[in-house]
Amino acid sequence: MAVHILGKSFRGNALISYGIAQKFFGIGFESAKILTSKLGFYPKMRMHQLTETQVLQITKELTGLTIENDLKKEIRANIALKKAIGSYAGRRHALSLPVRGQGTRNNAKTARKLNRSERF
Repeated sequence: MAVHILGKSFRGNALISYGIAQKFFGIGFESAKILTSKLGFYPKMRMHQLTETQVLQITKELTGLTIENDLKKEIRANIALKKAIGSYAGRRHALSLPVRGQGTRNNAKTARKLNRSERF
């Protein structure tokens, strides 16, 4: 039985914290565990065990967070600001090079892929 939260479909036998962490951009495993414990779910609870009111509680909590497209817009805006003010990190983003001090002699291929502006 599939459970739907904010337009995302979850497998019924998935742990709640793992499912939330995997499906929503901006929520990791630790923040998902904190969210489920805040709502009073026991740690090994599965998605198919949720009642309708519990699904609504999760939805209410998730709508209060900055996740998915809102978070992606915020990240894009931060990168654009760094580029506009001409900071070191902004220049590195513009050149598709590693931003956080990594070397470029050997393994910068991954950074060049990830720092493209089309990623978000």
